[in-house]
Amino acid sequence: MQRKNMLASILFFFMGFVSMAQGATPPPPSAPDPPGAPIDSNIAILFCIALTFGIYKMYKLSKKKA
Repeated sequence: MQRKNMLASILFFFMGFVSMAQGATPPPPSAPDPPGAPIDSNIAILFCIALTFGIYKMYKLSKKKA
């Protein structure tokens, strides 16, 4: 029983060192955003253009087969 208490005390003691070793330093600053055009605000327009292009291609293919 005394051996278990001694082992538990040693583990508890070293657990304090482990938790203190992981200091609370702030993370390094993140890299700036890459240059380019954001598509977040114009996603509906891009969807409409893609849909129109798809309909055009389907129409063109159906005319070619007929």
